[in-house]
Amino acid sequence: MTDCICYGGKGGVGKTTCAAATGLSLAAAGRRTLVVSTDPAHSLADSLEADIGPEPTELEAPTLLEGAETAAPLETEDDQSGRLWAVEIDPETQRERYEKLARALAADLRSAGISLSDAEVEELFAGGAPAGSDEIAALDLLVEYVDSGEWDVVVFDTAPTGHTLRLFDMPGAMGRALETAQSLRGQAKRIGSAARTAVLGPMSMLGGRRDDEDESLAAFQARLERARDLLTDPERTEFRVVLIPEAMAIAESERLVERLREAGVSVERLVVNRVLEDPHEGCPRCESRRARHEERLAEIRETFPGLEVVTLPDLEGEVQGGESLAVIAERLPT
Repeated sequence: MTDCICYGGKGGVGKTTCAAATGLSLAAAGRRTLVVSTDPAHSLADSLEADIGPEPTELEAPTLLEGAETAAPLETEDDQSGRLWAVEIDPETQRERYEKLARALAADLRSAGISLSDAEVEELFAGGAPAGSDEIAALDLLVEYVDSGEWDVVVFDTAPTGHTLRLFDMPGAMGRALETAQSLRGQAKRIGSAARTAVLGPMSMLGGRRDDEDESLAAFQARLERARDLLTDPERTEFRVVLIPEAMAIAESERLVERLREAGVSVERLVVNRVLEDPHEGCPRCESRRARHEERLAEIRETFPGLEVVTLPDLEGEVQGGESLAVIAERLPT
């Protein structure tokens, strides 16, 4: 059974670093791991210092974590455990697919003589879905990766907070859209087989099938509901909120945690990144910054009672490659 770890938070707090380090640590501990970036501003390839594309790419995990004190020894080469893959979802490709679908469906419905009110059109594509919906692509791929059985753990480097919230809203939004679509199908049946084929053609793309449109629509909705079930199952999925010790980040994280809990998503720990721990000796500015970070950490613990707080050090330079990621991996639970 495949487990999931999702990292979320505002942009620029280090979600990608956390996801990459977690993936390396899990692989080093002997688990087949896939790290997925759904953030349009991809930086996973930079963090891992590897070539990563829109399809899962296997990496040299033992090399990346070489020298890490906490890395467990990998299994033998003929064993399938202890391997690492990474993928950067290409939102442009998915967006083009769904935009094309939305335009074709709307045009065919109108050409078939079906009267669509503005409210019906709005409901059909509620929340920007399917047009422009990289969130739908992320949900669909999450189910695909989990159900494939190829990996023990899928680590999700999610998009910034606003995108993350839309991702969790998407199954419900698409459920309403599909209900509207089913109603419109009923109208189409009354205007002849030719018009019905025109209407159902693009809609069948949702499920990837053309032989049974009723079943394909239901299958697509079922996949979205399966994604929601997976994301809200605390036995299989953990959502870790990443933030930095700054007032604005704390406030935004508080909103995110509240929204996730409302959606039934388990949040048990926070990851506070870039905490200054060892200021340069004789540097008053550094000492002042450390004191400010300690105050913010106290505020975080008070704001989020009951949540485990994991702190990550503020490292000099870019956190890229096995050596620096190993420092982060030491702190992150797997």
